[in-house]
Amino acid sequence: MPVTYPTPDLVIFDCDGVLVDSEILSNQVLVENLGRYGLDLTLADCMDLFVGGTMADVRAKSIAWGATLPEDWVAQVYDETYAKLREGVDLVLGIPDLLAILQKKGIAFCVASNGSEDKMRITLGQNGLWDMFHPHAMFSAHTLKTGKPDPDLFLAAACHFDVQARNCLVIEDSENGAVAAARAGMRCLGFDPHGKGTRLTRHNAEHITSMTEVPRLIGLA
Repeated sequence: MPVTYPTPDLVIFDCDGVLVDSEILSNQVLVENLGRYGLDLTLADCMDLFVGGTMADVRAKSIAWGATLPEDWVAQVYDETYAKLREGVDLVLGIPDLLAILQKKGIAFCVASNGSEDKMRITLGQNGLWDMFHPHAMFSAHTLKTGKPDPDLFLAAACHFDVQARNCLVIEDSENGAVAAARAGMRCLGFDPHGKGTRLTRHNAEHITSMTEVPRLIGLA
């Protein structure tokens, strides 16, 4: 007997690593920056430690591990990151088709990110998605003053669209995002295209390796 999957009323996308393939570029900037302040990390270390967090958290952890960071470090590293992203960042493979399917089926979608709207303007803007999400389908931890792993960002999105948490689907690539979805009582697809998604599945996320899997998993195939 075929499996029947629930179709959500709202799909909530993370931005970096889910809509746009920006995580490696951003973390390369972090590796180079922190190296100048006495903290030597590999790219793999950096991504393992910091993906899905906030820059304030990155600063606190880096200082605890021995980095000597200036007071304006967060603003400095954002400037360096934005400059790198302006050079070009691709959409995650399969995202245009997935968004087109959701639009065709009349399913609402939005983005909820620990990143700033300025960052999303750069990454989504250069790929033609800024106007699709801004301003009514964009939820930033910088704007709402709450970030993952707290569930408030996702709950604010659900409230805005007048959708119950149980009828939302979150697509995330970070452990903080998976935790936030679990705390919000929302189903989560954990996107890890090159791994087993262990850090996501431990928080009840369902591992996916491609965005082409999503339509089937939400009853649209």
